[in-house]
Amino acid sequence: QVQLVESGGGLVQPGGSLRLSCVATVRTFSSYVMAWFRQAPGKEREFVASSSSGGTTRYVDSVKGRFTISRDNAKNMVFLQMNSLKPEDTAVYYCAGRFVAHNDYNYWGQGTQVTVSS
Repeated sequence: QVQLVESGGGLVQPGGSLRLSCVATVRTFSSYVMAWFRQAPGKEREFVASSSSGGTTRYVDSVKGRFTISRDNAKNMVFLQMNSLKPEDTAVYYCAGRFVAHNDYNYWGQGTQVTVSS
């Protein structure tokens, strides 16, 4: 069973930065594609960014150039560095993982709130 625990959310002013962290309890972390999703109030959950163990990354267009996903396979951790934050980035951010051979993300963290407001 894979467990994911996020941390690092909070309140930040527009233009500010936050770094989210997620630690996974799994033996073969490098075999998992890790991702961040977010869900704003009244909206559906949306994909934000993903990272394969080989270093391939993907981003939703709205965060390209502002957010960076990275991972530390030795520590079973994935990070999301968020810069130039905007009020529309306000959401609950979820860490997610899927085994590399699977299509669906079936492991999820509990979520961490990010609020961008002056």
